[in-house]
Amino acid sequence: MRLQQGQVWKKGDDYYRIVHWARHAIEYKHMTDLETKEGSFHELSKKEFCRLLKGAELLAPDAPAASNGSETGDSSGDPG
Repeated sequence: MRLQQGQVWKKGDDYYRIVHWARHAIEYKHMTDLETKEGSFHELSKKEFCRLLKGAELLAPDAPAASNGSETGDSSGDPG
């Protein structure tokens, strides 16, 4: 598992967003609703955080995949 700052993980009804990634510690925000983004901040060692995420699913980044795919095809030509 590769942890990066800004990742959002879902486990059951809970969401975990990595706020700050450091060599030995992870600061994360625990949320129950991604729409409101309300939650509490916590800090754990990397080992403890990985145990917490066991069985969790990494969610896709915020940018919708459909809009990225359509713009990619338009930008392949030379600018003139």
